[in-house]
Order: sequence, then structure tokens, then C-alpha cells
Amino acid sequence: MTENFRVGAITSTHGLQGEVKVFPTTDDPAKFKKLKKVYLQDGAGMTELEIAGVKFFKNMVILKFRGHDRIEDVQPYKGKDLYVPRKDAVKLEKDEYYIADLIGLSVVLEDGSPLGTLDDVIQTGANDVYAVHTPGKKEILIPAIHQCVRKVDIAAGIVQVHLLEGMDE
Repeated sequence: MTENFRVGAITSTHGLQGEVKVFPTTDDPAKFKKLKKVYLQDGAGMTELEIAGVKFFKNMVILKFRGHDRIEDVQPYKGKDLYVPRKDAVKLEKDEYYIADLIGLSVVLEDGSPLGTLDDVIQTGANDVYAVHTPGKKEILIPAIHQCVRKVDIAAGIVQVHLLEGMDE
């Protein structure tokens, strides 16, 4: 399982007071309001940054880091990714999963026969859609609804699905 989740990428600085623009890679950018710190991935490893302020502008998150009060302090961060450890990630509700944990799981039919590998989770707004790569190089799109996704067992590495008529054509 993934120990660190990528939550965004710093695209540029914002103003002269040490703020940065972050393109969020989470499903809900409002989750940044709940974070106290993030980790910056740089060539030397992970650097802890304490969040002092969060604002939103269009599709971006504006972050202010404690102790970074000048544009020069944050310029080296441009283009770097931000992460949170699993233990600090926003807690999930029942039947919710981190996308990073789903990617690569084996997908099986209700009878246990193998279907393929979960390669991607497409977020549509209404419900997620699982993109499953089959051994025959075919992709099957399965809506992540209870009618189709019967069971997810992260520990066992399996997603059990029911294919509705016409899904495997």
C-alpha cells in the first residue's frame, strides 16, 4: 500500500509574501483546510512544511507555509509535488477507498474467475468508473456502484465485480 499520497503540485509562486499556487490532485481541494502540514518531494527526499494559511482561487489552492515569508523562500518549490502520509490523510467513510490503493488490484468476477487489473479510476462527478485492463488487451469500464462492484478487499488485492449486460463487449 502507498504510504504517502500526492495531494498537489506547486505550479508557481503567488505574490511576494511566500505563498504558492498548488494544482490539487485530490478529489476535493477543500481537504487542504484540514491539513496542518505537507511534505515536499525534492531531490534530497521529503521536506516537512507546516501550513499557515489556505485560500482558493479558481481551480488552484493558495498555500502559505510557516516561516516562508518572502517569494525567494518558495521559488525553489516550483514544479515540486506535495504529499501527506497515510496517517495524516483525511479519513475515509464506509465504502470509500484511496485511489492509490485501488490501482493495480486484481479484478475478478462473482464466480472468482479473473477479469483483469484495475488500471485507472476515472472521476466523473456522479460516480467513479474503474478502468479494467483485461489479458486480451481490452479495456472494460465498470461504474463504481453497488450493482457492479460487489466487494473491495484491499488487503487481499481483489475487487469483485458483476458485469451488467453489454459491459464486456
